[in-house]
Amino acid sequence: MPLFRYYPSNPKNLDPEMEKKIFFHSLLFPALFVLLLWIVKIVELSSGLSFVEFGIFPRHINGLQGILFSPFIHSDFSHLISNSLPFFILGFMLIYFYRRISYRIFFLLYILSGISTWFMGREAWHIGASGVVYALAAFHFVSGIIRSDVRLLTLSAIVVFLYGGLVWGLLPIRPEISWEGHLSGAIFGVALAFYYRKYIVRREKFDWEDEPDDDKENDDETITFSNKEFSDSFKSDSTNSTL
Repeated sequence: MPLFRYYPSNPKNLDPEMEKKIFFHSLLFPALFVLLLWIVKIVELSSGLSFVEFGIFPRHINGLQGILFSPFIHSDFSHLISNSLPFFILGFMLIYFYRRISYRIFFLLYILSGISTWFMGREAWHIGASGVVYALAAFHFVSGIIRSDVRLLTLSAIVVFLYGGLVWGLLPIRPEISWEGHLSGAIFGVALAFYYRKYIVRREKFDWEDEPDDDKENDDETITFSNKEFSDSFKSDSTNSTL
């Protein structure tokens, strides 16, 4: 079965019901992930325990578990809140625009950023989902530039504004901040954006974007997914600490 099909240049012939299902499906995963982040923090506080030692401790065997668990651990609610909204928006964008390969991209960003932090980080506990947030933000922003996609660039810029100091987080300015985790995430976000540069995301123009000339409308073509393939894609994929 072909991955792409060609349609005339007006892609607004999608079934509204299918579009609604795609939208809500794209909300589900990031919402559940953020909910789990909050549950972990509430359990940690209510039990009087500290989960910091489930974070990444670079170049130590007992710190390897943090590659899986560190994104779920946060120092306080301020740290958690600062990661929750950006993750939700960026996670939604990933699944909405990259349906068939979205979970593969997320898994790679999640694991590779953690492994890189384990190799290059300072000997301290690295915790928090900010490394994944940086990976997603870099992926979307660079993808938007490569594809000249106004939607990805606009939404990524909004996240940068909401996150605050995104660029400064890549530099070793504040010792309590895991700039190594941020930098690791950003590097692999950029790398995967180039790796998947040929993957065609759904292209629907904003109303205010330039429309093609009338005499060229019948000649122009846009690559997009068929409704059936939208549906098929969802079936086939699914202490001394630094923050």
